[in-house]
Amino acid sequence: MSDGMKSVLVTGGASGIGLEIARLLNDRGWRVYLVDRNADALADACRAIPIDPAQAIACSVTDEKEVASAIETAARAPLRAVINSAGIAIDRPAVETSVDDFRRILDVNLTGTFIVCREAARHWLATATPGAIVNISSVSGLVGNKGRAAYGASKGAVNLLTYILATELGQDGIRVNAIAPGAIDTPLSRAVHTDDVRAQWHERIPQRRYGSSGEIAASAAFLISEEASYINGQVLAVDGGFVNAGLALKGR
Repeated sequence: MSDGMKSVLVTGGASGIGLEIARLLNDRGWRVYLVDRNADALADACRAIPIDPAQAIACSVTDEKEVASAIETAARAPLRAVINSAGIAIDRPAVETSVDDFRRILDVNLTGTFIVCREAARHWLATATPGAIVNISSVSGLVGNKGRAAYGASKGAVNLLTYILATELGQDGIRVNAIAPGAIDTPLSRAVHTDDVRAQWHERIPQRRYGSSGEIAASAAFLISEEASYINGQVLAVDGGFVNAGLALKGR
């Protein structure tokens, strides 16, 4: 039953960028449904936001049946948006990356995003209602960052998937965009980025700092809003200028 409030499904919503997006959207009046594999983390997230625990869905984005059920649950209120934030990463040279790790990264980051997008699109097409999707990609899907053979390949594919879905679904009132975060201070980046890696990011980002999850959340909130109604098929780099940087001034 609809309670008159538009809903949004956020995958990877129990931590990091996904949790911050969920918190902001809840503050802005959305009915937020969280998807994550970790049931305990979901319970903590519901208390932190705070939202009703019934809005938490323990689900693997790589499982088609579980995703279809999650979409059905979120559609109890009019489902108007989906944020794909679920993802995993490794920082490892290509020659040291196992095929198992490569496949695991692609399965979660790419296949999982595809499944969620497809199920959301099927719901909107079947109900003849509009919707908006934001895929959380990465600047590692736009440039050749070292150590990102698996992760960068998965995110580059997410970017192209975003373009294709926007092209196919735009005529039905379904917009699909992506955000490509740069270096963002999250639990995932803190686990993956060594001190040396963090120093290199600081040196190469024109703003000379990591971004915050809140800055990504604000961008996602804009892209699913009516203010972004004519934005479709775009990959927005939220990265402090990293992907566009050239030679930098020394000592600044």
